[in-house]
Amino acid sequence: MPRFSVIVPVYKVQAYLSECLDSVLSQSWPDLELIAVDDCSPDACGAIIDEYAARDARVRPVHLAENQGLGRARNAGMAEASGDYLVFLDSDDTLTPDALTAVADRIKESGEPDVLVYDYARTYWDGRQVRNQLAAQLAEQGPAAFRLEDRPGLLGVLMVAWNKAYRREFVQEHGFAFPPGYYEDTPWTFPVLMTAGSIATLNRVCVHYRQRRQGSILGTTSHKHFDLFEQYDRVFAYVEEHPELARWRPELFRRMVDHCATVFTKRGRLPRGSHAEFLRRARAHCRRHHVPGARLRLRHALVRFGLHRTFRALQLASAVRRRALKSVVKLARAVRAGALRLHYRIQLRLPVRADRAVFTSGSGRGHSGDPGALEEAFRSLAPHIRTAWITRPEHQHSVPPGPHRLRPGTAAYWTALARSKYLVTDDLLDRHLRKRRGQTVIQTRQGTPLKHMGLDLQERPAAARDTDFAELLRGVDQWDLVLSGNRHSTLVWERVFPGRYTTLEYGAPRNDLFQRATSADVARLRGLLGIPEDAVAILYAPTFRDHVRTQHPLLDLERIARRLGPRFVILARSHPVHGGPLGSGTRVIDVSDHPSVASLCLASDALVTDYSSIMFDYINLDRPIVVHTGDWQAYRAARGTYFDLRSFPPGAVARTEDELIDIFATGHWRGSRSAQLRAAFRERFCPYDDGRAAERVVRHVVLGEHGLPSVVPLKERNPAPSACARTPLATVPQPSGSLPVTERR
Repeated sequence: MPRFSVIVPVYKVQAYLSECLDSVLSQSWPDLELIAVDDCSPDACGAIIDEYAARDARVRPVHLAENQGLGRARNAGMAEASGDYLVFLDSDDTLTPDALTAVADRIKESGEPDVLVYDYARTYWDGRQVRNQLAAQLAEQGPAAFRLEDRPGLLGVLMVAWNKAYRREFVQEHGFAFPPGYYEDTPWTFPVLMTAGSIATLNRVCVHYRQRRQGSILGTTSHKHFDLFEQYDRVFAYVEEHPELARWRPELFRRMVDHCATVFTKRGRLPRGSHAEFLRRARAHCRRHHVPGARLRLRHALVRFGLHRTFRALQLASAVRRRALKSVVKLARAVRAGALRLHYRIQLRLPVRADRAVFTSGSGRGHSGDPGALEEAFRSLAPHIRTAWITRPEHQHSVPPGPHRLRPGTAAYWTALARSKYLVTDDLLDRHLRKRRGQTVIQTRQGTPLKHMGLDLQERPAAARDTDFAELLRGVDQWDLVLSGNRHSTLVWERVFPGRYTTLEYGAPRNDLFQRATSADVARLRGLLGIPEDAVAILYAPTFRDHVRTQHPLLDLERIARRLGPRFVILARSHPVHGGPLGSGTRVIDVSDHPSVASLCLASDALVTDYSSIMFDYINLDRPIVVHTGDWQAYRAARGTYFDLRSFPPGAVARTEDELIDIFATGHWRGSRSAQLRAAFRERFCPYDDGRAAERVVRHVVLGEHGLPSVVPLKERNPAPSACARTPLATVPQPSGSLPVTERR
């Protein structure tokens, strides 16, 4: 008996079917049966199903003699199912990698619940992915299952069949089945959730819900949208048959009215001329199932009372109001922009202030990086200079006390750009900036380059995308000084960013912290992050891929943590371009929004990365680094690199996820060979990172000193030790015999 029966009803989806079936059969959890139900599809779907069945014994084809609709096709699949749990998947959607493994683990952890609810993400035809906005309702609050009345907010999550796993015996015991017609999920999901004796949640995206450009059933114009009324009649009939569920009637009534309002207002669903009839039917249903005291919003009341003309009049008034407001806002913005341009021109005619310095990092992100370290050094070594930090509103909290905070686009912002003597950034400054005589622009860049940058991207269209190279060079022409951490960086910057600037090969100011921090600082940071005292913290920080539209995680962090055991904790930090968490779980801590990368480096005991420049910073801590190069060939072909990282790595190299697990399980991550590679890497890329890089910049540029602090040799440096540096760490025992099915690849 398989663990899962994955039921896929199929009708007119020949272009998407193979991707759907592949997403199921390629799951790391192989103990499943795939029941593909051909609902008498007129295209090649039936033949595709038979081809898959011939190749994989887990595929069970079911061919219906006539088209019966989505609901009855699912019923036909359930009749053939033999798995412990039923999983429904629409034939144009896909399961995410390792989804069934995560589902199986959560089911076991929560004690075999009747229903497990998991998350989904909408995937659009243009490559965008948007996670369910109500994902917070799926928080995993311990291993214990619960009933719906304990967490009624679950009813706010999309009421569909395919974001849940159902215990088959529970479904059979209560005789649940899908009705015919549109909106067949409604009389299935509400009764199932209300009846379930135990429910669990999994806060993980397990389904990619395809948003088709054209062709989705509910997006077509049809009189079948009137089926919605019969489906809610079935829901309320079920409640009548089970009086113990009467407490849910007010919530069901609100859901029904909201659903009716949504269908009524969605453009293109109802046929022309049928809106008045739909509203009359909605009014009749509201009267039939009305619950006294139910609180409704205005549009709900209009549906309930069937006020068609009033509804349309309010819609029209609302549209007119929106257009008028949009015009007013547009005019106000134009007036404001003109006033700011005039203000900037006036400021450009006033004297440059020698005691002013403006800093920014990452186009308005928080107080961090080399500019952040330099800003602190300005205040410490040149207190007569008043500093200001440019940051977007959402990052204002990261700016420490001391510098004046500036929001981009404000009058104060343009005043600072026009009149400050020092402009410090690690990115391009505002494209409207007019650099004045007497101003000094200090460009810090964003770390030592491994991947191709600047003009080298002209040969890499996948990485360059919409880069305006003329605008890039215009920004370079404003630079006076460029900081460099090593000879490699100097040679690259001067070639890919050609200009008249002067290079200061003084080291990376942001790495000064690693030499100043103490063991007490490390312990404090680990405590703030919730890292257990005896745990080994692995910081995972990958870079982004220019050559793909969607940034998919390349490592299953939950699986890695599970294999390494309770001694290890993973700090997962996604790249800002990635835009989402890399994993979650009891031993995977998402630190993507943490304001300080340096703090994460100090708190960790080892780094796992791929091609991110963070390795050139982390190496200063003299702690182990493991490089994962699973897509090296594709990445190097698309982006290009300045040297072969596999031939000259900062530590052990893993080509696969299993190799990465083995490196940590056997202790090679902190072995002698790893130390040798790390020492060679430090010698090449960290000649000046002795903790005084920022001081050298300030003394030379601001104070005009010539006798700068000498560089401390590598052997004499004492970076902050890791928490496990003094703790003996035994290797992780390797599993004997064959791996359990949850770990097979």
